[in-house]
This record gives sequence, C-alpha cells and structure tokens, in this order.
Amino acid sequence: MSTPQTPDSSGIFSGENRARLEMDAKEIISRYPKPRSALLPLLHLVQSEEGYVSNEGIAFCAEQLGLTTAEVTAVATFYTMYKRRPVGEYHVGVCTNPLCAVMGGDEIFAALKEHLGLENDETTEDGKISLEHLECNAACDFAPVVMVNWEFFDNQTPESAKKLVDDLRLGKDVKPTRGPDRLCTWKQASRVLAGFDDGRAAEGPQAGEASLAGLRLARERGWQAPDPAATAAKADEEGTK
Repeated sequence: MSTPQTPDSSGIFSGENRARLEMDAKEIISRYPKPRSALLPLLHLVQSEEGYVSNEGIAFCAEQLGLTTAEVTAVATFYTMYKRRPVGEYHVGVCTNPLCAVMGGDEIFAALKEHLGLENDETTEDGKISLEHLECNAACDFAPVVMVNWEFFDNQTPESAKKLVDDLRLGKDVKPTRGPDRLCTWKQASRVLAGFDDGRAAEGPQAGEASLAGLRLARERGWQAPDPAATAAKADEEGTK
C-alpha cells in the first residue's frame, strides 16, 4: 500500500504550462457573472493537472479569482471530490451508506481492502488504484454501487468488484454500467468536471432499468411532478395570509 507524498509541482504552474492554464481559467471565469463563482471548476482544473489540489494549485486559483489562499483552502478541504494528496489513476469509491451497506457495500469495501492491501484513502504501490468509502453515490436503486472516477458500476458483489480493480490494474478496457463506453483517468475526469467537454456525454445507456421502471409506472398511472408556477403561486398566496 502507499500514501503518496506530495510531489514538487512547481513546474506545472510556471512557464508555458501556466500560460495554458491561465487561458483555461479565463474561459471558466467567463461563464459566471462573478469571478469567485468559478472557484469549484477552477479547483477541478488544477486537479486535472496534478491529480490533486496542491498548495501551488490553491495559490493559482486564489490569484485568478482575487481571493486569499485561506478562502480557497476552506473550499478545497470542505468538498471530498477535491483531494489534497495524489490518488490513483483510477479512484474507486464504495458506497457504505445504509442501503448500499445492507445490500453488501460493507462486504465489498472489506473485500477490496483485503484484496488490494489498502485501508481507506490509500493507493496501491503502482499508483493505479486508490480506495475510498463514499457516503452516497445517489444511485440507491442500483445498490450496492461502486464508482470509479465518478462513473457507475451497479449491483456489485465482492467478486465483481475485485475483478474490476484487477482489470484496471492490468490495463484492460472497462465499461461502466451506465455512461461512457470506457473509463477515463482521474485527471481526465477532473478536466470534464472543470467544464471542458470530452465529447462522450451521450455515450452508453443514460439510465438503468430500475429508474426506467419507475418512469413507466408514473406514466401508466398518470403521475406528474407539481407544476412549478402553480406551486410558487400557492406559496405566495399563503404568504400573504
């Protein structure tokens, strides 16, 4: 197992690299009415370069947005999608929230820890796989769920999860249950989250059978979501009483 040490990232935020990143940062900032609103995608941008958010990356974001490094650090350490030290090329997250846990998530996480020789938030010696237990993958109808670089692998078992990480370490093509036809790397996923389209959003199935079954049932029974305008009007009416 390995808990990687923070590498020297000084070259990434200097020279031609810095000029390229500043152009990307300007594009991101231009999407928002106020520059500081671009902080979340900017953090993903620097993470796409280093694989994590370094002190140099925090300083870069602060400079682009006119913020203090303390303000940027507060955000980078609040959201768990930002990593403060390097993770694997494929970051594996196992949901251990109640539904996934009772459906086998705890067993999957334990099996992967033993199989990989890792504890939570550690990385294999080859730098290929890092492992994390996640609070919720927002996919309860497909429990237990494993995510790799934020792509879904539904209805997993300890054996299927072990095969998944073995295939990733061997460099085999791995296809998520839903979404793109193949996995991207952790850095590539971070760049997509920064708002740079990789042209693959429409690949593969976008919904699983469990979700579609609920949609069919709603249509059969004539169920509809409340009309937003009517809901807002009712709230206004009740507010004036």
